Amino acid sequence: MTSTNPTIRVGAPAPQPTPTQRVQTSLERQGMMRAWGVRLERADVGMCELYMPFSDAVSQQQGSFHGGAMGALADIAGGYAALTVAPPGCEVMTAEYKINFLAAKSGGQLRAVGTVVRAGKRLTVATAEVTHVADDGTRTVCALMQQTLVAVAKHY
Repeated sequence: MTSTNPTIRVGAPAPQPTPTQRVQTSLERQGMMRAWGVRLERADVGMCELYMPFSDAVSQQQGSFHGGAMGALADIAGGYAALTVAPPGCEVMTAEYKINFLAAKSGGQLRAVGTVVRAGKRLTVATAEVTHVADDGTRTVCALMQQTLVAVAKHY
């Protein structure tokens, strides 16, 4: 009889999670992102795409998405893009970011795509573009962000 179980080699390195698994595991630990309904669409090496639906929780007094919510979504998209290239056993933290708000929108959802520009030994630079996706499919770029991130030890 032939066994279908793979051979486990003692001392072999543990398999590494895929970029999607790595990002999803971290995202599930973020209370604010869960409360806002943020979902991971896809993650690959050096990129991450997230969506956030419009709700009262992410709105400002004039009825559009709050800039803080847009900034947080951009930060997390760029950060997760950086996480996909961080060393195993590490997370990333934002050291700084600069964001330009280009349009105020309500309803629909926001799409944020983070991309790594350069991953160095100590710092990673990423960008994120936040686009409003209206219920009819119309897309409008709402914000552009650039950030610097640093790898830190993972404590969970």
